[in-house]
Amino acid sequence: MAEIIGVVGAGTMGNGIAQVAARAGYDVVLRDVSDEFLERGMLAIDRSLQRDVDKERLGAGEKRSIIGRIRTTTELAEMAGAGFVVEAITESLEAKRELFRALDEVCAPGAILASNTSSISITKLGAATRRPDKVIGMHFMNPVPVMKLVEVIRGIATSDETWARTRELTGQMGKTALECNDSPGFVSNRVLMPMINEAIFALYEGVATPESIDGIMKLGMNHPMGPLTLADFIGLDVCLAILNVLHTELGDPKYRPCPLLKKYVDAGWLGRKSGRGFYQY
Repeated sequence: MAEIIGVVGAGTMGNGIAQVAARAGYDVVLRDVSDEFLERGMLAIDRSLQRDVDKERLGAGEKRSIIGRIRTTTELAEMAGAGFVVEAITESLEAKRELFRALDEVCAPGAILASNTSSISITKLGAATRRPDKVIGMHFMNPVPVMKLVEVIRGIATSDETWARTRELTGQMGKTALECNDSPGFVSNRVLMPMINEAIFALYEGVATPESIDGIMKLGMNHPMGPLTLADFIGLDVCLAILNVLHTELGDPKYRPCPLLKKYVDAGWLGRKSGRGFYQY
């Protein structure tokens, strides 16, 4: 495949996106702000692929080839050769806007700029560039190598051609693209986050223990994971950021983040990644 895929951000989502793109046969340029973050991202990719080798779903030679297709850099200018770039940095409108402005300067005029944002307006990101028709949302699910869905979000100016190319690329990565229009939280988090927030309110108000809340949703609603466990997995800081976007942008009090969620984030209890959230890890 001639097209180069750029991925900006080597964290959990970014390294997962780089992995599935390289596994699909694309050459990938993975960029982050420091070599330390890039090394951590490549280690995560190595471990993920090794699990497939151990389970005999992938050959050792194939693993080496996949890793060999990923080139790392700290220079944003290295995105110049990419025909399709996926941004996977922190969930901050200003940080993403600044990056999209920079990518617009660096990338070829025909390159598509996609964001892995879970809640931020694609229309606003597109407006920061001179190519709003070529800006689109590609919301991958975590863990990226496992989850099949990519929620594809069209900004007000996103063209049919950009949507068609994004859908094609998503399929080539072995994922399913489901389209929605630009609205705070899109579909996934507009539905999911109020459920998680309500579970936190139930804990906050002493309705039940975390184990009971999660157990009732798993056994009664057939959810594979309880909402508090899922919040810990996503990251409580990420949940709070998404709820803040929903609350601010939609102006509806039903999206007001639970005070307990705010308190946990203030304490640095962010879930699995910090070793403590609603559960101890």
